[in-house]
Amino acid sequence: MKVIFIKDLKKQGKVNEVKEVSDGYATNFLIKNGYAVKYTKTSGEKLNEDLKNNAKKEEALIKEANNIKEKIEKETLIFKVTCGKNDKVFGSISSKQIEEELSKLGYNIDKKNINIKTPISSLGYYDIEVILHKKVNANLKIKLEKK
Repeated sequence: MKVIFIKDLKKQGKVNEVKEVSDGYATNFLIKNGYAVKYTKTSGEKLNEDLKNNAKKEEALIKEANNIKEKIEKETLIFKVTCGKNDKVFGSISSKQIEEELSKLGYNIDKKNINIKTPISSLGYYDIEVILHKKVNANLKIKLEKK
């Protein structure tokens, strides 16, 4: 029996995937537990329509992420930090602090999407990667200055 998965099922199928499975497995497990629906002409048409709508939504998200990328790459976040002897910074700047500064500027970016490759723990400039979408990354400039 052909089925269309409506939920991800580990090692079996992903959402909107069409797969041929045994009749008993389809009716007794997949359909009964809401993981799949039987493939018919109308469900196939609905699947194609859903895939087109998802592609349009994805395209719009990528376009929006590119607009945000252009704005973020023009920004430079400046952090005033206290220093000890030989300009050694106490502590380091975290992704949480960067998230807070970005939110003050009007960007809604989760700290999990801020990728800090090297610790920000000395004076100077740093480039930080900000993940806006699976396909769109932006480079954010950060400067540490003495108080």
